Amino acid sequence: MERKHARKFVRTFFTSPTAVEGEDDSAKMMRSAAQLRGMQAPDVWVPDNEDATAPNMRDEGAQNIIDVISEHGEDFPAEIHPRIVWHRDSPDTRHQGFKHLMEIADPENGAIQHIDGFVIPEVGDIDDWKKADEFLTIVENEHDLGEGSLAMSVIVECGASELAMEELRTEIGRPSNNLERLFMLVNGEVDYTKSMRAITPTGELPPWPELRHNTSRAADAAGLIAVDGPYDDIRDVEGYRERMTDNQAKGQLGIWSLTPGQVVEANKSPLPPAAGYWLIDAAGDEVELDEEDGVWAYKGDRISVEESGDGYVLTVGTDETEVADDDELAQELLDLVSYVPSMNDIVDSMEEFEAAKEAGKGAIAMTQAATVRIGDVEVDISRDRMWDEATYQALQTPITLFQDVYDNRPDQHDDLAELYSEDVVERAMEVGN
Repeated sequence: MERKHARKFVRTFFTSPTAVEGEDDSAKMMRSAAQLRGMQAPDVWVPDNEDATAPNMRDEGAQNIIDVISEHGEDFPAEIHPRIVWHRDSPDTRHQGFKHLMEIADPENGAIQHIDGFVIPEVGDIDDWKKADEFLTIVENEHDLGEGSLAMSVIVECGASELAMEELRTEIGRPSNNLERLFMLVNGEVDYTKSMRAITPTGELPPWPELRHNTSRAADAAGLIAVDGPYDDIRDVEGYRERMTDNQAKGQLGIWSLTPGQVVEANKSPLPPAAGYWLIDAAGDEVELDEEDGVWAYKGDRISVEESGDGYVLTVGTDETEVADDDELAQELLDLVSYVPSMNDIVDSMEEFEAAKEAGKGAIAMTQAATVRIGDVEVDISRDRMWDEATYQALQTPITLFQDVYDNRPDQHDDLAELYSEDVVERAMEVGN
């Protein structure tokens, strides 16, 4: 299958209502979003003419999309993918979405030149995806836009659309459709929960880890991009970060953002940190150690080390382990700690492996070392990790992401240079190429 879109990653999927009722300027939130730049600007901006906009305002919302994007779209630093109305069970809703598509995509209205594609919500089985694709094909032909030039992203909001993802590898590329236009698969957990008739005691959304895994897997199999749904507790920054960390371990590097603050968090989250740091497993909680003059200190109360004769007693939670000497203590701590490499660390390691490969070596050992302090006891730890081609390829993902961001988001160059330094940015753009 042939990818029709250059982007390899999407970190942020930011929605804005297209029309706000009761305002002098119903498009004011769209106009505000169109001014976002740098880390506050998403990778994909979604003027939302569906759930975020009241049904009686959607015709006006379609016109606002035309007005705002024709005025500001050329200067907006990222991709623009409006969400139109659609529903697998409602021909009237699909017809309204089609009318809005025709209107927005008319080159004479001045907006489509700056639009990269459209987001289709509430899709059902694979035949329903094909209907949406066919509507886009008709729009392209009516307006001489070139078949497949408009991307199509779908929001997975029911069991039928979840199962349809399994069919993409077979369906994409058939001469009877233009499904190669597919770009993003986006989780819609709220409507998915409603469709599945799921109930929780508190009324909170279930986490749906299976849906997130299935979306990520389907995106990988079909050469698409997986994006998680909204995290609606906008004040819970730590929870948002935890959700993104969990997603990233599934290969889902993008997430829906509801505010510019969430956009900043999501833009930075999948990128390597500017400085490396050590974590320790404190009886089930991963805690970041504090760096003090080159020593990494644990300051909590769930781990302790006490001297006992010539050895030590290591206590983690309620578990006590007696060790004979510093070496045994270091070995026990190695099982508890892990290192989060910085961008510079990753680039250093990749450069070192590339140099070794050029010298004819297939594998080399990389050493991680630190001095850890727990209470009054300090111990030196170190571990060797073997780097071979598979390790190199696996750790290339964050660098490839960074390179994709740098290539596609020139408005973030200054932010990235400030975060990492010009030298690290320059080397990160060269390594792996």
